[in-house]
Amino acid sequence: MTAKIIDGRTLSKRVRQEYRDRIQVLAVQGLRPGLAVVLVGEDPASRVYVGNKTKACEEIGIESTMIWLPETITEEQLIAEIQMLNHDDAVDGILVQLPLPKHINNRRVLETISKEKDVDGFHLYNVGSLVVGKTIFPPCTPYGVTLLLESEGINVSGLNVVIVGASNIVGKPMALMMMQQGATVSVCHALTRDLAQYTIIADVLIVAAGVPGLITAPMIKRGCVVIDVGINKLADGSLTGDVDFAGVRQKASHITPVPGGVGPMTVTMLLKNTISSAERRAAQRLAIPA
Repeated sequence: MTAKIIDGRTLSKRVRQEYRDRIQVLAVQGLRPGLAVVLVGEDPASRVYVGNKTKACEEIGIESTMIWLPETITEEQLIAEIQMLNHDDAVDGILVQLPLPKHINNRRVLETISKEKDVDGFHLYNVGSLVVGKTIFPPCTPYGVTLLLESEGINVSGLNVVIVGASNIVGKPMALMMMQQGATVSVCHALTRDLAQYTIIADVLIVAAGVPGLITAPMIKRGCVVIDVGINKLADGSLTGDVDFAGVRQKASHITPVPGGVGPMTVTMLLKNTISSAERRAAQRLAIPA
């Protein structure tokens, strides 16, 4: 068996064309979705990520604004900047690129973003609302994973889904989203003993641990669907995931590559959340009597 590669780039291109159509509908109403991206400091990786997001916005017609702030900015000054964006009617979505400098409290900053503009899905309201399935904006990476699975006709209802990595950004919200779809979910993390005893029972294995090559072929059962969320930079500058791609591909039924798998879908879901926010603004405007 050689696993089918789940191509995130191809799926992204297809769904982004659908988003262009939605943007055209908004344009007829005189609206253009707007995304504000806040970057603090000079972290090279963050600058690349921000560049990719703003480029994706431009390609489909979202107005993107990059707000660069010095690393020396105080927490109060950053919060004041976000509050101004909260009240800017031209901004449908606000994204604060992580990581932030160590002197700034990430959670306080993220919770300052209006929940109606939290297109990254990191606000406490949006994360907490996943428990009851009524979040305004699902977190982008888990949202992208669900779309990748749907694109391959993989219904997780009744399946064993094992998630390796328990972060607030990926692992925990991913678990909640999988449970909502009827999966039996196990979440593993750095303190899990004998990781392989969990991964070997997975029908669907989602790995977001940030450890290159963590998952090897003996750790999965034949026919498992493997979603590799990890992205790690090696000494030679190349990128790799958390899964030994070459070995695992010989046992899995489906597998995502790194790069080109989950990454493009994360950005695509950011675009979708921004458009959804603009559509909500359009609906509210129509509901207000002239």
